[in-house]
Amino acid sequence: MGYIKRESARFLDRCVNTWEGLVITWVDEASFAQWVVLNIISIGLTFAIPMTPVERALIIGFGLLVLVAELLNTAIEAAIDRISLDYHDLSKKAKDAGCAAVALTALTTLVIWLIIAVPKLL
Repeated sequence: MGYIKRESARFLDRCVNTWEGLVITWVDEASFAQWVVLNIISIGLTFAIPMTPVERALIIGFGLLVLVAELLNTAIEAAIDRISLDYHDLSKKAKDAGCAAVALTALTTLVIWLIIAVPKLL
């Protein structure tokens, strides 16, 4: 019984931390909020355009991966800024790599959208 109680409390803590991470990123990072809005539009479009459930899941899943990449990029930037706000080549490398991860994830999502949706609209 102690295990269930302990793990339930840990799970609740993780849920609170997750929520706080989403809220602070929403508030502090305009790009995260923009990606959320684009995801809402994207999800709506997957229901407006005839798609198979697998196609819809692929588009929605990759859209959510863009949010994951943005959250990780935000975490990298915060950690680097916590260490120092001074310019350093390694700090730039870390921040640029995080930014590139978001961009490539978004580009992949766009390509998936185009491959799936364009033929259905023509």
